[in-house]
Amino acid sequence: MSLGAAERETLKSIYRQAGPEGTTRPGDLAEALGISPATVTARLKRLGEQGLVEHRPYQGVTLTRKGRIAAVDAIRRHRIVERFLSDMLGYPWDQADKLAVTFEHSLPTEVVQRIYVALDRPAVCPHGFPIPEAQAEEVPELPTLADAVPGGTYEVAMPGATHPDVVAFLDEIGIRPGTVLQVRERHPFEGPLVVVVDGVERVVSHKLATGIYASAVRGEKRRR
Repeated sequence: MSLGAAERETLKSIYRQAGPEGTTRPGDLAEALGISPATVTARLKRLGEQGLVEHRPYQGVTLTRKGRIAAVDAIRRHRIVERFLSDMLGYPWDQADKLAVTFEHSLPTEVVQRIYVALDRPAVCPHGFPIPEAQAEEVPELPTLADAVPGGTYEVAMPGATHPDVVAFLDEIGIRPGTVLQVRERHPFEGPLVVVVDGVERVVSHKLATGIYASAVRGEKRRR
């Protein structure tokens, strides 16, 4: 199946808004993609003709099983290219996201897979989010730091859309993608979290914690 940049970006947007088996509205897609409703309608028609989406008037847009696999593959492609830009070319994690979009779609699938193998099959992208397996129907989801359990040890992941001022602030206190920290205390009623980073206690507001993702870790990473 041959998909262009517009089709892949649309599939990714549907998946991110609706989840693997949910529904989203064309108007929301147009807003997310920054294009006109008419353009979205035309894209959905093409995707529907390929059996990737089901578009029911007044009910919304749903990915088919084939569409879910294609959407997850598009996300996998993006994260592998980000990893290449970060690991091999030295781009910071918050720049790799934007740059990957400019050329990831022009790469043959075979090239993307060779990059993945050459990078020793990385488990996560530079942001810290899982790289899904080939032909997967879902992207593994991570909880936010706001949901972390006191006493637990977590590895940080951060979205590419994180505001630069927030990135700079968190970087100053040692929190960035890949950081391993321990949650010491979580105050009730959406209060702040007290975390330990490199042996130093730091306070993170609940609002910030909802924009930071975290996967529980064990073993070697605890001893970093």
